Amino acid sequence: MMVGMPAPASVTGLDPEQSAAVLAPRGPVCVLAGAGTGKTRTITHRIAHLVATGHVSAGQVLAVTFTARAAGEMRSRLRTLGIGGAAAQVQARTFHAAALRQLRYFWPQVVGDTQWQLLDRKFALVGQAASRVGLPTSTDSVRDLASEIEWSKASLIAPEDYPNEVARRRREAPADAEKVAAVYEAYERAKAAGEVRLLDFDDLLVLTAGALENHQGVAEEFRERYRCFVVDEYQDVTPLQQRVLDGWLGDRDDLTVVGDANQTIYSFTGATPKYLLDFSRRFHDAVVVRLERDYRSTPEVVSLANRVIGAARGRIAGTRLQLIGQRQPGPEPTFVEYDDEPAEAAGVARSIKKLIAGGLPAAEIAILYRINAQSEVHEQALTELDIPFQVRGGEGFFTRQEVRQSVQALRQAASRDDLPADAVGPGLVSLVRAVLAPLGLTAAEPSGTQARERWTSLVALVSLTEELVEHDDQLDLPGLIRELTVRAEARHPPSVQGVTLASLHAAKGLEWTAVFIVGLCDGTLPIGHVLGDGGVPTDEAAVEEERRLLYVGVTRAREHLELSWALARNQGGRKSRRRSRFLNGLIPDESPASRIAPPAPKKKRPGCRVCGKQLLGTTATMLGRCDSCPSNVDDDLLVALKAWRLDKSRELSVPAFVVFTDNTLVAIAEQRPTDTRALVAIAGIGAKKLERFGEDVLNVVRSQH
Repeated sequence: MMVGMPAPASVTGLDPEQSAAVLAPRGPVCVLAGAGTGKTRTITHRIAHLVATGHVSAGQVLAVTFTARAAGEMRSRLRTLGIGGAAAQVQARTFHAAALRQLRYFWPQVVGDTQWQLLDRKFALVGQAASRVGLPTSTDSVRDLASEIEWSKASLIAPEDYPNEVARRRREAPADAEKVAAVYEAYERAKAAGEVRLLDFDDLLVLTAGALENHQGVAEEFRERYRCFVVDEYQDVTPLQQRVLDGWLGDRDDLTVVGDANQTIYSFTGATPKYLLDFSRRFHDAVVVRLERDYRSTPEVVSLANRVIGAARGRIAGTRLQLIGQRQPGPEPTFVEYDDEPAEAAGVARSIKKLIAGGLPAAEIAILYRINAQSEVHEQALTELDIPFQVRGGEGFFTRQEVRQSVQALRQAASRDDLPADAVGPGLVSLVRAVLAPLGLTAAEPSGTQARERWTSLVALVSLTEELVEHDDQLDLPGLIRELTVRAEARHPPSVQGVTLASLHAAKGLEWTAVFIVGLCDGTLPIGHVLGDGGVPTDEAAVEEERRLLYVGVTRAREHLELSWALARNQGGRKSRRRSRFLNGLIPDESPASRIAPPAPKKKRPGCRVCGKQLLGTTATMLGRCDSCPSNVDDDLLVALKAWRLDKSRELSVPAFVVFTDNTLVAIAEQRPTDTRALVAIAGIGAKKLERFGEDVLNVVRSQH
């Protein structure tokens, strides 16, 4: 761009590096984008610029991401960038969703009349194969075998090559390598044995790549249709995904990739950063742009993130980006040492309580950990302080029967010609509620486990609709169905309110105002299996990936960040742990007057009011007794409490469980509190609920005596 000339509209509001990426020639372009540097903003502006300047038509752009959430965000942003209806023609999908769409179109040309069906869950077939080979068929064993098959296919390893590849790569197999290979081979045979061929999600990529490689007509038709490609999170591609991308490209180079090798944390799935690292070697004339201005986090959080990754070693570390914080200063990150895990969980919960009391929404707070098993103690601590939370997951949401029925009902409604004229935007939410009402969407939460689960799913669908309408106030029913279909293909669950509990892997791509990274001990982060005897690493590359995992966790925080560890697992246990080696050199001052917060006071676990033993688990804590101890519930009181809760939920227009959960009502009906002191002693009744509902509940209890 010549000096003195106005900047194109496509880069208005972008920084110089973002602008350079947007205005770069059609391809090849490599954008090295650090955490919080606006990569989605940059690549959507780039797509809009290429379309607006006539370099490519919108329908010829295929952008691939790794999550349906990222694809949805990309589509939403494109709609706001002034390219009108053309935005809807840009295909923004996950690798698997894009391959599924293409395979459905090209299948008759490639295979013929043979019917096929997508195998959404491979557990049963893998279990049968394991049984024939003589391997255990427990849930954990079969899941491990299924994951190993997925890794093999993502890594382009055939069954017969598996044993040698495992030995060459020094990979820890879930069982004897020869037997794993036999399970893999039997599984592949089983999918092809019936009249209808079964395809798993990896097969979608394998067959798409094969169609492009072996059928010239298919390749020519596809390459005529798509001419410009954008790949997000390029450090996470697998060899199989790269093979598909190569098939899409052919001998062309109109490709933009975006990634950060120092956020590579999925090597266990077959992902590898080598394609990002070697991009300039493959495309000698590639434009490389580095985005290092961090708009997400405060300078204090950014400084800590730079120090975490600054200690990294190896080839990947050589590409590290030195982030530069762009926000106003905030609080320094806090480092906290606790005597044991229960104390750590209680301390974190108290800190969260203070943040919420100060006005920070619970949904803006996250607790992150290395392994899912760490969540239970934090769930318990949050429950005791009446703090709402969600454990991130729910990948099977769109496979539930009631959700499939709901989507089908919405499709049937869309085919009618008598829909209300105002069924767009906010009016769409009302229409969805009306369509789902016959399926079980009631004003109040129903009784019964199955009915409650159905109702919760329907409420989540309505909430998802409201979320989509917030991003697009012109969304109509056909548009909603398209979005639900895309998400269903990726099994992407809707989000719910509350503090998020998530593994560090699951947190990738997300961000919160306040983040608590817990359990930072050697043996947990880095995980124990990458450390040898005496703590000496057996695999330096694996240890470095663990360091990158901490880096990803730190960069999820916008303002508040706390890192903590516990010296013992159980309360009062032997303090045999030591803090993570990754924290060495990060704590500002380790003198007695340091900024490391003191350990929280020990809190004795509540005891069972029947047998006196310490209570373990959320349900037992809520009820105040062990699961095995007899209940002395007052049935009449429980009925009266549920009737009161139903009236109150209707009055407040909220689900019944928002007032009190079933377990809390059972605890009240068992303990029959007669004053506020006894009532607040029941888990699940905090100060806020005591203030709002305490007198009402006590009146109900008194009325039954």
